[in-house]
Amino acid sequence: MKLLRYGAPGREKPGMLDAQGRIRDLSKIVPDLAGEALSPKGLAKLRKLNPEKLPLVKGRPRIGPCVGGVGNFIAIGLNYSDHAAEAGMAIPKEPVIFNKAPTCICGPNDDTIMPKDSSKLDWEVELGIIIGSRARYLSKDKALDVVAGYCLANDVSERVFQIERAGQWTKGKGCETFGPLGPWLVTKDEIKNPQNLDMWLDVNGEKRQRGNTSTMIFDCRHIVWACSQYFVMEPGDVIITGTPPGVGLGIKPEPKFLKAGDVVTLGIDGLGEQRQKVVKFKK
Repeated sequence: MKLLRYGAPGREKPGMLDAQGRIRDLSKIVPDLAGEALSPKGLAKLRKLNPEKLPLVKGRPRIGPCVGGVGNFIAIGLNYSDHAAEAGMAIPKEPVIFNKAPTCICGPNDDTIMPKDSSKLDWEVELGIIIGSRARYLSKDKALDVVAGYCLANDVSERVFQIERAGQWTKGKGCETFGPLGPWLVTKDEIKNPQNLDMWLDVNGEKRQRGNTSTMIFDCRHIVWACSQYFVMEPGDVIITGTPPGVGLGIKPEPKFLKAGDVVTLGIDGLGEQRQKVVKFKK
């Protein structure tokens, strides 16, 4: 299934894509694509539906983030060896885990707002994992059992905030609009192998990132297992899994960063595409 949320920010409704790629309304079935609706029981309920019998959503509504009510937005850093190299950082011996603020989550085609005092705004195409069952101290062989599905994500980053100022990465990763998710959540039965997905990102139509999830240092199973050793994950939590090379920070001989008016487009096989325009901060 391809599940999505549509409508105005903060008032999104749940939906499902039919065989023709049209949006069908799920709001009479579930209140939102969040929490228990993403559990095995919740997804089984949705799987029994005939999309053709659900109300057709007319027009071209805004597409919101594909999961609502995210309690924990987790990110994995330096998870592609060639990206670690371009960032001038050592290949990690275990996953680099940090958090993005859930308040940074936005729709896949919403504008990216440049934070106040931003000067090194960057992009990162990433595979997202959406948790569907409570996860704590998982065994590695069972780790993917708790996954509801996958999505496309852009780990938007402000490199001055992240790297050049003291403290944690979080402050360069969680600014408003720094977490586009979607356009849809694709249930894991449709993604036979999450470790063989082509991914790409362009800026103003120019090639920036090309990669494949096969080159992850730590695969999805390892990431979910590792996170569960440190904290409890609940249905609706999101993990984004790292980015291949080609970020602005790594461009030689001179890094290139985003400016107002730039357009970022990105996609992953089977998970759809995103488009964000960069805009200046306004009160």
